Amino acid sequence: MKHEAVFTFDTPDAGVIAASLAPESDAGEIGRSRGSVHAVSDNSLQIRILADDLTALRAALNTWLRLVQIAEEMVQTTKKAGRTNE
Repeated sequence: MKHEAVFTFDTPDAGVIAASLAPESDAGEIGRSRGSVHAVSDNSLQIRILADDLTALRAALNTWLRLVQIAEEMVQTTKKAGRTNE
């Protein structure tokens, strides 16, 4: 893989988000790219994308960034739902 992108996100929910995206990370190489996600610390999440070419890198970045966004939105939604049920 010739191209690489690494993104680090500061979020108090790093562990939850990393765990929710683990199945995608464990899928291995998909097409011309591969991605991984892990919690760097309690408050830091990192995604790493490797790709054969720039087109594949862009497509993989779009996918992974969207997955992180969706996971964060779901964490916030469940937190709000938990607060209203108390």
